[in-house]
Amino acid sequence: MNQKYFVLSLAPTGIIPSSHNTQHATLYPKQLAAVLDNIEVDVSAVHLHARDEKEQHSGDPARYADYIATVRERSCDTVVCVSCSGRLDPSFEARSKVLELTGDLRPDMGSLTLSSLNFPNSASVNTPDTIIRLAAAMGERGIKPELEVFDLGMMNFAHYLIKKGYIEPPYYFNFILGNIAGAQAKASHIDVLLSELPEDSIWNIGGIGLQQSPAIAASLALGGGVRTGLEDNLWLDDKRTQAARNEDLVAHAVFVGDKLGRRPMPAAMLRERLGFSSQSFANTSSIAEECMP
Repeated sequence: MNQKYFVLSLAPTGIIPSSHNTQHATLYPKQLAAVLDNIEVDVSAVHLHARDEKEQHSGDPARYADYIATVRERSCDTVVCVSCSGRLDPSFEARSKVLELTGDLRPDMGSLTLSSLNFPNSASVNTPDTIIRLAAAMGERGIKPELEVFDLGMMNFAHYLIKKGYIEPPYYFNFILGNIAGAQAKASHIDVLLSELPEDSIWNIGGIGLQQSPAIAASLALGGGVRTGLEDNLWLDDKRTQAARNEDLVAHAVFVGDKLGRRPMPAAMLRERLGFSSQSFANTSSIAEECMP
């Protein structure tokens, strides 16, 4: 990778942020539009969760279509990743629906968490069979997996998927550090994870809560990209007195990168690196029935 640039991946929505725990929650397409319009740099990629009318995570493709259209109306090159999370519903059927979007609304990537894991108050269940089925479904539709790694065991499973031919290079990894049951934003943990990267990999590091800033700083210093946004962290300061906006978290990552002589990778450059075509999305302003399967 060109060390002058770093992948800037924005995770603006997630599952946890809501109007009850932050005044800056970015839950719906109109809020996402405002955030993207206020960010002054080129966001390389976005990692999207859709919400229903009660602010709950939704796997409904029609809802996701509105979020994807919102991004592509602003930048046809921004790499769009949709969540296939098992945190609320572990079934393949519920998690794979969004992969069925077609035409201008087909996502570029889908998240693929590489094992089950515990969060402080819940679990994300990812059985080997479900992971393999999701990887195969993505491959059939030309959607690249965003490989989510929370600990070393998940890297082992990534190598298994590669060996069996379920995923192909270039590989795209997001290391998410700071979870109660996973790797932390510590030099020793990061070193081990990076030592297991396969050749031809693009990698980013993000941190949960108080570990977001150190995770970003470490990744930028080591030549990687960053994942940032309210999905992982609601606060600007360690004392949790200043509620963050997505725009603030992006600005912080850009500031740290600038101090290290690095700047966000243009979305078109990331798209080329991943082997995606640079295209004009013409029909995103209205979600037509023909865009759905």
